[in-house]
Amino acid sequence: MAVQRVRIFAQIMLVAAAGAMAVPAAAQDRAGAVTIASSPRLHFSAAQMQLAQAAAADPDLAAFYGANGLSPAFLGKDGAARRRALHQAIDGMARHGIPASRYQPEALPDWPTSVAHEIAYARQAARLLRDLTGGILTPAVADPEIKRVVRRPSIPDLLARLQAAPDPSIVFREAAPRHPAYLALQEALAGKAELAVPSGLPRAPEAVWHVGSRGAGIAPLRARLAAIGFDAPAADPQLYDQALAQAVAGYQRAAGLPDDGVAGPRTIAMLNGDASSGQAARQRAILVAMERLRWMGGEDLDLRHVWVNIPEYSTTIVENGHEVFRTRSVVGKDTSDMRTPEFSELMSNVVVNPSWNVPRSIAVRDYLPKLKANRYAVSHLDVVDRAGRVVSRDSIDFSGFSASSFPYRLRQKPSDDNALGVVKFIFPNPWNIYLHDTPTKHLFGNRMRAHSNGCIRIGDPVDLAHALLSVQSDDPAGVFRRARDSGRETWLVLRPAVPVHLVYFTAWPDADGQIRLFDDVYGRDARVWQALQAEGVTLAQAGP
Repeated sequence: MAVQRVRIFAQIMLVAAAGAMAVPAAAQDRAGAVTIASSPRLHFSAAQMQLAQAAAADPDLAAFYGANGLSPAFLGKDGAARRRALHQAIDGMARHGIPASRYQPEALPDWPTSVAHEIAYARQAARLLRDLTGGILTPAVADPEIKRVVRRPSIPDLLARLQAAPDPSIVFREAAPRHPAYLALQEALAGKAELAVPSGLPRAPEAVWHVGSRGAGIAPLRARLAAIGFDAPAADPQLYDQALAQAVAGYQRAAGLPDDGVAGPRTIAMLNGDASSGQAARQRAILVAMERLRWMGGEDLDLRHVWVNIPEYSTTIVENGHEVFRTRSVVGKDTSDMRTPEFSELMSNVVVNPSWNVPRSIAVRDYLPKLKANRYAVSHLDVVDRAGRVVSRDSIDFSGFSASSFPYRLRQKPSDDNALGVVKFIFPNPWNIYLHDTPTKHLFGNRMRAHSNGCIRIGDPVDLAHALLSVQSDDPAGVFRRARDSGRETWLVLRPAVPVHLVYFTAWPDADGQIRLFDDVYGRDARVWQALQAEGVTLAQAGP
């Protein structure tokens, strides 16, 4: 580390010396101890040397100060607006669910008088900008199954903008995600008390109440709902009538639950404020969702894109911030080798009449034992060598191969019962994940739809194909039909390629801005929340 720091220090000095643009002189502090020259030169003051040495510990600060000629950004009168903007930004971090203490505001004096103070301000400004533009966690460290690459902007460039901005506070404000969903999540975080039932009221007993139900437990249910504005007066307080069902449905919508008007265990637990499934769980989901959106700050979500929300079991197309297509999805099973990963890529092709190249893990686990018992088993699959040639089963002694030595691939030709159905959607990635049709249609009727081997099965695949092709053809249905009728595997190129985002949001706003909640099907949110807690995030500090 010492050698690396010396190397970075030398690079700072070279960059500063080579600068062709004059830099403004920094104001002296009250004691006149810090004086920085107003133009680049080959000889530097002791204060500049000290600044370079201090900045060498942080590559982002090294690049920033090297590029600006070792000019301080936070000292003296000239730095007052930047200092004030940073303190205001720190004070406002609770709106992002991030504790202000993370930025050590107590170590940032109102009137800094040394290079050490300059570096302290710069270090916290850089940290805050990093957090807002890419999150406080590294996704794969929080959970190795999260493959998302954070495309954070250049922190030295942001610091340069901060130094040049007439109003530095704008740089901090614009660093946070400006996606409408992020703003809705912030609003929900700030309004966390709105659904909190006052203490002292009797708990509603756990049950499944619906229209026509009767019992003593319905009265405390009514009382809790009325206390937060979901009143349903009735002549018989122990009867679950239609008015109560409507009040429950209204509460469910506000709480992000399915608004079926039935007061089941999940609704009652949230209404009772139980830590495991009540308001605390809702706030955790919101805080995790905001962090996930910060990871995506470098993605242009204003572009037309495909959005696959794994816990919602849904696939949508979004254009100009509006959902224009939606279908149900089936995602990977909750096992270590089948859970659908999270990442973003470009969808390049719609493949009509696809062949199914059986994943090796499935081939050796499910099919090789059958082939060992009977070489003519699973006759719907071709055995293919490394050159892509179909090999006669008569020439193969399957018993001589193990899972690790099996040299062949298995492939299913296009057909009505092909495992991929009539179409698949390709966005090349190292995990061989794609969207596809399926002959197993009954699964789309299930509430819990984590049944695949990792890829995403689409409930309305042909409609999805038409929607994707609609921007490049006046007759997308005709283009698809002709490819389908050919009976051959046909690759249709998407022009332009469409961004596809495989995401995992258990809290997400609907079209009306209401936060909807979904089950943490893989337990990923729990792991991300644990990592956020390790960084100091708590429910107590989150809010306005």
